[in-house]
Amino acid sequence: MVKIPELLAPAGTLDAFKTAILYGADAIYAGLPGFSMRARAKITVEEVKQGIDFAHAHGKKVYLAFNLFAHDRDYENMPRVSEIINYLNPDALIVSDAGVVMWVRENHPNIPIHISTQANICSASTVKFWQNAGAVQCVLAREVSHNEFKSIREQCPDIGLEIFIHGAMCMSYSGRCLLSNFITGRPSNRGACAQLCRWKYDVILRERESGIEMPIEEDERGAYIMNAKDLCLMPRLREVIEACPDTLKIEGRNRSEYYVGSVTRAYRNALDAYARDPDGFDPAPFMADLNVLESRGYTTAFFDGPVTPDAHNYDSTHSVSDYQAAGVITNVDANNITFELRNEIRAGDEIKFILPNINEKVSVVLDKIINAKNGEELPKMSAGQNNALIIPMSKIPEQYRDKMVPFVLAYKHK
Repeated sequence: MVKIPELLAPAGTLDAFKTAILYGADAIYAGLPGFSMRARAKITVEEVKQGIDFAHAHGKKVYLAFNLFAHDRDYENMPRVSEIINYLNPDALIVSDAGVVMWVRENHPNIPIHISTQANICSASTVKFWQNAGAVQCVLAREVSHNEFKSIREQCPDIGLEIFIHGAMCMSYSGRCLLSNFITGRPSNRGACAQLCRWKYDVILRERESGIEMPIEEDERGAYIMNAKDLCLMPRLREVIEACPDTLKIEGRNRSEYYVGSVTRAYRNALDAYARDPDGFDPAPFMADLNVLESRGYTTAFFDGPVTPDAHNYDSTHSVSDYQAAGVITNVDANNITFELRNEIRAGDEIKFILPNINEKVSVVLDKIINAKNGEELPKMSAGQNNALIIPMSKIPEQYRDKMVPFVLAYKHK
């Protein structure tokens, strides 16, 4: 029987920790400001500690991203970093820099080391190098094809192998793009990427002698020249599972709780469906759950080898979905649900709750908008400032009421 891989979800906030666990993640990865790829992450040390404690209380693991490429000046801060690592007590550290790997082995010899995708591991030889350096798991580069992965798995049977299955793609080699560094001064490898690959560009012909600049006309298809679609391996999940990766990773530490919960739920349900009936597994229902998410469109990227033109969206960076987050449950009692908004809600709107552990969704038509703060009835309510409305529990079918708990998400038509 094929082993079901670990499902690893991102957390850029404490709420994302709790949301990912509610929706079925086996493990969470998080980072700290200044010490990982997500230098702009808003989560604090104390919030990471709370998230780790929450995960451990639910029998889940947490991997702490420590995947900066260190300069000599960074090592001056390492004593403080060491104190933070001891305080947080993560289940592993995700590292990309060889010097940092050496530092971790010397200063935290009991913490497992996972080699980050930033190390651009594309071969069995490189996996073996990092294994000899003390790593217990390697996150392969997104540029590794499925056939290459199977070859690496065969040659490296006794080390953990981790692959990305969903999330944003870089136009350059797994996060190594320097456009952001040069044009905006925001370092991509410290998590401050300005995503210049999503910008709309004009091509200008400059005549040196006359100093005249003349735009070269382009149609709309030619404007977004580097805009990669989002990675999605749900359509190929059977092949992914049967190649025996140890961990399936969802990209998105800077994404919303709605994104984290929705994607985690879809892959959790799909993995469980495969485990129940491998021969009858059909990814289509779970792909439908992903299609309601806002995305730039989906691609299987390098799964079958070099990417083709359909891996990019040359028309727009806008979402191709007709749906958006509606909000999240923040409190429940016997009579009412408190529902905090993520987008504007109008009287008469229909929202769909996505429930953990089951495939069904619960539709609710909001014939009244009741302000949770003062009970006032409104024609509409905007998101922001913790704006929330009251939904009577009587609107929820009885068999689903016990599923209405804090951090349950809902979406709506745009």
